[in-house]
Amino acid sequence: MADKLRSFFNLDNPPQKQTGLPAKKRFNLWYFVLAMILFTYLQPVLFSAKTETISYSQFKQYVDQGVAGELIIGPESIKGTLAGTPKRAFTTVRVHDPELVGQLDEGLINYSGRNENRFLGSLISWILPLGIMFLIWRFAMKKMGAGMGVMSFSKSKAKIFAQSDTKVSFADVAGIDEAREELEEVVEFLKTPEKFQKLGGRIPKGVLLVGPPGTGKTLLARAVAGEAKVPFFSISGSEFVEMFVGVGAARVRDLFSQAAAQAPCIIFIDELDALGKARGMNVMGGHDEREQTLNQLLVEMDGFETNKGVIIMAATNRPEILDPALMRPGRLDRQVLVDRPDINGREAILKIHSRHVALGPEVDLRRIAGRTPGFVGADLANIINEAALLAARNDKDAVAPSDFDEAIDRVVAGLQKKNRVMNAREKEIVAFHESGHAIVAESVEHADPVHKISIIPRGIAALGYTQQQPTEDRYLLTRSELNDRLAVLLGGRVAEELVFNEISTGAQNDLQRASDIARAMVTEYGMSDLLGLVSYERPRQAMFLPDSFSQGKNYSEAKASQIDDEVTRFVHEAHQRVRKILAERRTVLNNLARLLSEKESVQGDELRRMLSDAAPAMAS
Repeated sequence: MADKLRSFFNLDNPPQKQTGLPAKKRFNLWYFVLAMILFTYLQPVLFSAKTETISYSQFKQYVDQGVAGELIIGPESIKGTLAGTPKRAFTTVRVHDPELVGQLDEGLINYSGRNENRFLGSLISWILPLGIMFLIWRFAMKKMGAGMGVMSFSKSKAKIFAQSDTKVSFADVAGIDEAREELEEVVEFLKTPEKFQKLGGRIPKGVLLVGPPGTGKTLLARAVAGEAKVPFFSISGSEFVEMFVGVGAARVRDLFSQAAAQAPCIIFIDELDALGKARGMNVMGGHDEREQTLNQLLVEMDGFETNKGVIIMAATNRPEILDPALMRPGRLDRQVLVDRPDINGREAILKIHSRHVALGPEVDLRRIAGRTPGFVGADLANIINEAALLAARNDKDAVAPSDFDEAIDRVVAGLQKKNRVMNAREKEIVAFHESGHAIVAESVEHADPVHKISIIPRGIAALGYTQQQPTEDRYLLTRSELNDRLAVLLGGRVAEELVFNEISTGAQNDLQRASDIARAMVTEYGMSDLLGLVSYERPRQAMFLPDSFSQGKNYSEAKASQIDDEVTRFVHEAHQRVRKILAERRTVLNNLARLLSEKESVQGDELRRMLSDAAPAMAS
């Protein structure tokens, strides 16, 4: 019997820790306890004889008639049976009646008393609801998934990718060749550490990937793990920070202990600025739990030996707010810039993302790369995907150049607003506005060539746009080039002035950008002859600091007045220059605006042909 009970309760084979195998069905002790409680409470209902509840007056009648018998008198109720076959059980609520005992004695009715012990009932009434609440809580915690229990708060939330799971290699990374070359040394160390150790060399403990969003920092880290064929721990900096005191530091310790057990491996911390922000910047005062977590990370990185084969990699796009202690040699002592790709890099990225896309024979990826200056890898991947979706929507067999043109327009200017209807007056204003931009861009020396002019509304507020296509990537701009950019920005506003003798709100964004360029020329680049070779721009502060923590201007009010005058002069001179350009090309301006009103979209080649035809007339 004992063996059968042990087998029934599964005492000889306690549950083992699950290791990815299907969970086996097994008896749960909590189910047994719940069944016993239900059985105890439901037994009187299911297995006892049917009891009739009667009123006290009716009970007194039964006593007077002598048909009631075998009474059990309790403090609050009276139970008994009625004479007859079969006997009927009844119960009634006891009422204070001093004469009842005498009547029972006179009628020779058998009766007895009973004291009710309420302790067990009260105890169960407290324990049962608590037990039910505990079972519900435990069920909910299980549904939340592994690692969410109370005792697992301090466990690291890093996702561990095994060697076979990390299938990304350097072949999947393009456009960031310099960064890849820097990290190839890390891969070689993880593969053959003895090559460095025999000469006394020491691989850097940590590598910090710095670059704008979307440039491929996380992809590059996974490629390193894939090339080295080692486990890869991936976690975000925000996952260390909790409102519970000490949890973040405990997670840091747990992460490094797991990594030591899996060595050689790579720990990758994405968005490091969420965890590694400079200490002492808490504007509310007091001690910050995030600083405790950062302190623990610094200690773990100091106590970690690279000879164990654990490499720490991190990524951020805000390196200026990181704590200096993180950046010193011995911690994240190698910073790798993952910058925006140039035209060759963009072409290589487009080739990678279009490997599984059916491209038409007319598609020129070099031309697409030239139309997307400043785009990062994520933007280029989005363009490939948008073009493929557009081609599929139109039931094409391959992606055509027109699909890429529309995809670029979507990414740059926004989604086309087909249902936005402008009245004839507004449409005419927009047509002349965009024509002014395009003609000035083709008339000045240093502006990028015009690719397309459109008055089709796109995005949130754009009623039209003039798209220029750079001929090459630029990293420096001269004063002449900045002046030409000012002229192009003011072309739309000046066209409205010339044609309508009126101005609209359509130039708001143009004026803002022009003012920013003019102010930068005066205060940052030293391009004002009046103010000289002095920078008046205060150092840029971290985004999280309030204005009260930023330095004020470091020049006098008189100098500020001179700066404002110079900014105004730069914009005014550009305005006068644009008025002269458009006045000389007034016929082209009218013809282009009329063509735009009819077709809604004009290519740059058509504009250049119109200007070429009008050149002899302007010369005469």
